Amino acid sequence: MKKIFTFLLICFAVNGFTQTKISGTVKDNRNKPLRGASISIKDSYDGATSDSLGRFAFTTDEKGLKTIEVGYLSFKTFTKEADLNGTAVLLDVVLKELPNEMTAVTITAGAFEASDKKRVTVLNSIDIVTTASANADITGALKTLPGTQSVGESEGLFVRGGTATESKIFIDGTQVNNFFYTSTPGIASRGRFNPFLFKGTVFSTGGYSALYGQALSSALILESIDLPEQSSADIGISVVGLSGGYQKLDKNKKYSWGASYSLANLALAFKIVPQRPDYYKIPVYNEGDANFRIKTSKNGMLKYYGYFSSGKIGIKNQDIDSLDLKNAFDLNNINTYHNLSYKEKIGTAWKLNAGISFSTNKDAINNELQNSSNQKQIISTPAFYLSKNFGLVNKGKFLQSRIVLERRLPGISALRFGVENSITNEQSEYTAYSGARFQDTLKENLIAGFAETDLYITNDIAAKIGARVEHSQLLDKTNLAPRISLAYKLTAKSQLSLAYGQFFQNPDRRLIPTSFNIGFSKATHYIFQYQKVTKDYTLRSELFYKNYDALYKTAPSFTGNEVAANTNGKGYAKGFELFWRDRKTIKNLDYWFSYSYLDTKRDFNNYPGFLEPSFATKHTASLVMKKFVMKWKTGFNTSYTFATGRPYYNIGTNTVTGKYEVKDQGKTINYNNLSFSLNYLPYLGKPNSKKFMVLVLSLSNVLGNNQVFSYNYSVDGNRKLAVTPPSRRFLFIGCFISLGVDRTENAINNNL
Repeated sequence: MKKIFTFLLICFAVNGFTQTKISGTVKDNRNKPLRGASISIKDSYDGATSDSLGRFAFTTDEKGLKTIEVGYLSFKTFTKEADLNGTAVLLDVVLKELPNEMTAVTITAGAFEASDKKRVTVLNSIDIVTTASANADITGALKTLPGTQSVGESEGLFVRGGTATESKIFIDGTQVNNFFYTSTPGIASRGRFNPFLFKGTVFSTGGYSALYGQALSSALILESIDLPEQSSADIGISVVGLSGGYQKLDKNKKYSWGASYSLANLALAFKIVPQRPDYYKIPVYNEGDANFRIKTSKNGMLKYYGYFSSGKIGIKNQDIDSLDLKNAFDLNNINTYHNLSYKEKIGTAWKLNAGISFSTNKDAINNELQNSSNQKQIISTPAFYLSKNFGLVNKGKFLQSRIVLERRLPGISALRFGVENSITNEQSEYTAYSGARFQDTLKENLIAGFAETDLYITNDIAAKIGARVEHSQLLDKTNLAPRISLAYKLTAKSQLSLAYGQFFQNPDRRLIPTSFNIGFSKATHYIFQYQKVTKDYTLRSELFYKNYDALYKTAPSFTGNEVAANTNGKGYAKGFELFWRDRKTIKNLDYWFSYSYLDTKRDFNNYPGFLEPSFATKHTASLVMKKFVMKWKTGFNTSYTFATGRPYYNIGTNTVTGKYEVKDQGKTINYNNLSFSLNYLPYLGKPNSKKFMVLVLSLSNVLGNNQVFSYNYSVDGNRKLAVTPPSRRFLFIGCFISLGVDRTENAINNNL
């Protein structure tokens, strides 16, 4: 027995001597210790967990060549083979974080994004309709963001030294050809579409995705809502008209359909707020829309949206070339828009996005030179008076179709590619004072292909690399536009982004190419951005530089308009932008501040050389504040925009050389606009009655500041008239009743 006992002691001793100690630390790639990391020997029960300093230690009886595994949530598992022979094993492990949608860096250079997929948004639908100066217009609210210019006499988005035609707007992937109502001379029009139609907004002030094109400056990308929350009806009455709509949701929430109609008649509004111009035909618009949405699968959706609008307006202004004559401008517009989109998940790794849109637009314009008795005048001396009597009918059809396939790559990386076809058919007929008619047709077939990949190297480093190729049948030319964006996460809430891209665009419709051999205009963007975003705060700053090539230079045509003569124009735009939003510092107060500095010059159109464009201003700043008082169920909103004066020029032809020259120039007064709105949201009946009302009162330019947008010159250059708003202030009063959906909760939650 003594021998057996001794033998067992020796065996245990030998076994103890052959145990192996495994120890070390576990950290991430920022050299921070990872607490709770799991360390184990594969196919055994031996292991340990790291402490708060990332340290671990354990012993094992395993022998021979074994695999040691180190794992941590959201990090790539570390493995290493080790020979376990009693010699201590020391491991200093650095785990590589796996990219995931919740913590990965996002590529944001040049883009403001708001959607139901984002943890933090910039401007959503409620933001838009409660921004005091926006008057519930999407682009009106976007003008409080950095990068945009305060241009009051023309519709559209003027971004970073670009014209309004250099910004394009897309709904569910396809371009909208007539997003704005047709304007009258010197008076900007608003957008046609209701902000509540959309659930997602991406406003790119530069460096946008390769999936979109034909915009030198910026892209506004809108995504329409899917199924509504529930069936509902709404009624609206205001100083500008009446509206009503209905949405029906299937009880199984598989499909929905809806329709709405509105009548806008500004007669009452113009009585309350007298207008400077003489509206001899009060603006009247009839609009209707219809939609259906079908859930084709768990991840699939088929959506249709259709829109119709007809409107008329007549306005008289003093003729700048005389003291007692006036110009009577008459406009009749008919517009239709249809959008059909389809998205579907195919298998486990593929997604399909397809869409087709079709729009038509007809503008019938007449202009008469009239005397003080409103009688038509045909004056042949001087001869330029003859061109003040004319008729113009523009008809346009625009069809765009596209298909995009997305392939999920390892992690959250993805590859997207697709094709797009845009067909344009525009016809115009110009009728001169004599009755002579001149017709013109513009047809374009633009084919584009694109590919883009999102590469997430780690949670801290990501890249978006893409390219777009386009061929224009009209120009008989092809372009290739590379684009790349990079993002690096500095901390959990802050990051740096860089973007580079080339962008091409066809000539604007008014610059009819005729027989001239012209090509695409081109802009190259360089963007550097810093952003810090938390639940309650957003801070963004951007530096940008944009170089223009092949801008269109113009020459006069027989109609008095200008046509593209060549693409010898050039230009640049550079600057700095700042955006700050704070939802927390002051209780129940949400505010944001934006500032833009812009240095830009260009030689284009009829400019005789490099000039600061007449639509650009060096300094622009906006402050928007919103406070919701729960006890009163009332929201108080105010916004203030300041911009330094814009340059203006009288450019004419030198009678000796025949070349363009600047005959007079100056700068407008600074732009100031303080606006205010109030939203009262009471229940109708009991709180659970599902009947809700919103009372709206808004007043623009509360202080009545003088605003001068530009100047118009007489033909001889001896007289100039300021281009000003049609009224010093504008007052809006409205009541909107919703049956079925509580809009009050959206408004309250948005302002807390």
